[in-house]
Amino acid sequence: MRKLFLFSLLFCIASGFAQNRQLKKADRLFEDLAYVEAAKAYEEYLEKEPAPSTQTVMHVADAYYFTGNNSSALRWYTKLNTILADNMDDTYFNRYIQTLRAAEDYKKADELLKKRLDNKGDQVLIKRFIDQRKYLDSINAEPSNYTVMNLASNSDKADFGTAFYGNQIVFSSSRDTTKLGGKIYSWNDQPYLELYVADRNAEDGSLFSAKKFLPKEQSQYHNATIAFMPDLKTVYYSANVVKPNDKLITDKSGTGNFEIIKGVIEGEKFSKTEKLPFDSKDYSVGHPAISADGKWLYFVSDMPGGYGDTDIYVAQIFDDGKLGDPKNLGDKINTSGREMFPFINDSILYFSSDGHYGLGGLDVFESKLIGRLEFGEPKNLGKPVNSNVDDFSYIIDKEKKYGYFSSSRKGGKGDDDIYYFTRQEPPCKQLVSGKVTNAKFNVAINQADIKVYDEFGDVINSVKTKEDGTYIVEVPCNSKIKIEASKPNHTKAEKELQTDKKHDLETKDVNFELNNYDDLVKKEDNVEKVDINPIYFDYDKWDITPQAAEELDKVVYIMKNFPAIVIKIESHTDSRGKDAYNMTLSENRAQSTYKYILEHGIDASRIESVKGYGESQLKNKCSNGVPCTEEEHALNRRSDFIIVKK
Repeated sequence: MRKLFLFSLLFCIASGFAQNRQLKKADRLFEDLAYVEAAKAYEEYLEKEPAPSTQTVMHVADAYYFTGNNSSALRWYTKLNTILADNMDDTYFNRYIQTLRAAEDYKKADELLKKRLDNKGDQVLIKRFIDQRKYLDSINAEPSNYTVMNLASNSDKADFGTAFYGNQIVFSSSRDTTKLGGKIYSWNDQPYLELYVADRNAEDGSLFSAKKFLPKEQSQYHNATIAFMPDLKTVYYSANVVKPNDKLITDKSGTGNFEIIKGVIEGEKFSKTEKLPFDSKDYSVGHPAISADGKWLYFVSDMPGGYGDTDIYVAQIFDDGKLGDPKNLGDKINTSGREMFPFINDSILYFSSDGHYGLGGLDVFESKLIGRLEFGEPKNLGKPVNSNVDDFSYIIDKEKKYGYFSSSRKGGKGDDDIYYFTRQEPPCKQLVSGKVTNAKFNVAINQADIKVYDEFGDVINSVKTKEDGTYIVEVPCNSKIKIEASKPNHTKAEKELQTDKKHDLETKDVNFELNNYDDLVKKEDNVEKVDINPIYFDYDKWDITPQAAEELDKVVYIMKNFPAIVIKIESHTDSRGKDAYNMTLSENRAQSTYKYILEHGIDASRIESVKGYGESQLKNKCSNGVPCTEEEHALNRRSDFIIVKK
């Protein structure tokens, strides 16, 4: 028994030493940024380790995340969330959310993010989350303005980072595996990136005759993401920080950072090459983009003082070619996540981010320049440009009709692929807003129908009012439209508008007043009548006076708004005068009101009968010979419009 125990003890000790060696190997690979191999080594260790450390779980999750293996990363970020719960920092929480979105589990991702924001109590971030989610849902619900296609010229390795170069495209690729002794980037087990130039087919956007761009000038490490000044001679491109003898320089952690190299193209060579004043071996500077006027350089960096993993910065380019101090674009653009791959087209900044609300991984956003260097709230471009994985490196021509972006989505040919897109300008839209209230009591009408008609009478949009009676509806630019407000058991109201030619304008205070049917009628002796004031005729006449017309217009109004109504007209006099005379007078007055109603658009079929009753239906004691006041006689001089069907 003692020998058996001793053998078991020695076996456990040996297994423990083997596990420690395996963990050290995995950690060393992770520290060397060899994430593909590190993930394999961690998995071998974790197969036999039921209770790994928090750091080990972080490392294996990150190793998968950094190489785009989102499903495996999600498995370990989920475990990390179980360990840390609310104590997970912003960086790891964001990675966890991104892997959930990559798995298209948007419901859980949104629930976790909303809970975290609520716990923080940051109302600005909560509002941004709500607004960006609503906007993304709205644009994905509409037909897309984009048509996207994968390029046949993509390789089975990484292809991305396009830049316009006259009639050509320069891009980054790790496709060359033929170089003798070529170095492999341990991060993803692919060759280092090189810059390529290809001719562009203007008909379908395809790229052909790709070759290395100034091959003798590129280092043996990463060369990627290039930007050209307007003259297409001066260039800025990203490259690993290397020594003069082309040996990689790393920072204290062993990371090979990026810097931006500036140079001038002369034939097949670069001349006047120089590093930028804010390049450093201790942090990365890359992804250059230049404004159309050549006066501003946008770039990405993880330099100290930023908001997250990587931020977008801008520096002024002076007339002599020198650069101003970098300026961070601020927290409207930059987040705790990654902001990368800027591209500026006139007044619009395009960039990729996994910190703003998106579909998963890096999504492409656009932000309008609203000041000298101030940008508006970023807007997600939606599908099909964005997907549940990384979408980035978006560029578009000056007229905003076509361009390229890169993506690691399913269905591609390799790691990252270049996609060509065409774009149609979305229909110009404006907004009209207002309020619908009850005409009699001036209170809001909830759930009233707002319909927009074009000049041909077709309904082009509709909404309902909110509880406070307000509405906002989208309408086309530069159009003649009619807006109608209605609600069951209410009247209708309408207004005509001529909209402006400009996009995104809002016409406010297009308000409506509606009458409830019950406010337009009265009941007397269980009979429903149109509620009007007494109609007065001149003595011994039946002509329609202005006062009579005003009251009769109320009858026309209710009949037009409620087309099912059928009425009968009754006219009465007081007892003064001879009975036969009064009968004839009331009949003439009834016929006058009937004629007026018909002349104002009411069909005769909707009037069941027209009758004068003279003094035969008095409402009080004031019959022949009974002394009465003028007010008492007035009660008998009346015209009734009795509703017999509705």
